[in-house]
Amino acid sequence: MTDIQPLYVYKLVPSTAPVREPLPDQLPVSEIDEKSGFIHLSTAFQIPNTLNFFFQDEPLVYILRIPYARVVHDIRWETPDGTHLYNGLRLGKEQIESFSIWSNENGWEKALEAAKPWLLY
Repeated sequence: MTDIQPLYVYKLVPSTAPVREPLPDQLPVSEIDEKSGFIHLSTAFQIPNTLNFFFQDEPLVYILRIPYARVVHDIRWETPDGTHLYNGLRLGKEQIESFSIWSNENGWEKALEAAKPWLLY
């Protein structure tokens, strides 16, 4: 992490767990988050690696944008794994500001390029 706190952190959700509007009070917890006991998040800088490592075969992902100020008190920056949210595995409309759906039709680079104005650190 840099010395500057991010404006946003992001949760990537696979196509097998669709996110719909209106956002619920609490989204289902992923298997990896449940096993870990925290919610795995990414900064804008981490998203390309997260996509290519964990979501390389996904046809699409839901990217949830979470204002850092809403969760800062429950965030732990843990190296080398990244950003973790320790709040009892709660993630829903109170934390999430907006979300976007990205397609992996021609690789994640195209989706990342299109998302530049929305994907903020």
